[in-house]
Amino acid sequence: MSDAATRRRPATYEDVRALPDHVVGELLAGELIVRPRPAGPHAVASSAAGGTLIPPFQFGDGGRGGWWILDEPELHLDSDVLVPDLAGWRRTRMPDPPTAARFDVAPDWICEVVSPSTARIDRVVKMPIYAQHGIGHAWLIDPLARTLEVFQLKGGEWVLIGAHADDAVVHAAPFDAVGIDLLRWWGETRG
Repeated sequence: MSDAATRRRPATYEDVRALPDHVVGELLAGELIVRPRPAGPHAVASSAAGGTLIPPFQFGDGGRGGWWILDEPELHLDSDVLVPDLAGWRRTRMPDPPTAARFDVAPDWICEVVSPSTARIDRVVKMPIYAQHGIGHAWLIDPLARTLEVFQLKGGEWVLIGAHADDAVVHAAPFDAVGIDLLRWWGETRG
């Protein structure tokens, strides 16, 4: 068999669109990555993080407003198609979300909720792509380890500017104007 016959063709967006609804597909460096929908701790942490940020930063309730905070937007960044758990855009850069499912404007902030099956891809593959596109802030939430890592892009490289755990109340850039109770992200409440 020739080399040409054994080579796989690069994945395309049509491959992503052909996937069933019960999985999440991404195109990363020309490769189709398929993963199941998240498990309970992942879903709780992602929903709680969004629920924490949307009132003050999207609606302006007790905060500055001026952001769009969205669950699982489909980012089209050059040839890569990524689906972060959460992403945020300053309204000065994206006054309104697009009417289609795809987002061609890179967000100002992304959040990945890592799990044993996604941590390597999130850290090793996706974070460099986010940096390449100038996304200024990234959060990695690990609901099993009960941690939040806060990164800022400086000189094209990710710099860890904060690491928080368990029941801390934190002020995490770029949303440091309000205190964030991490205990809620693990499905618990105080008292």
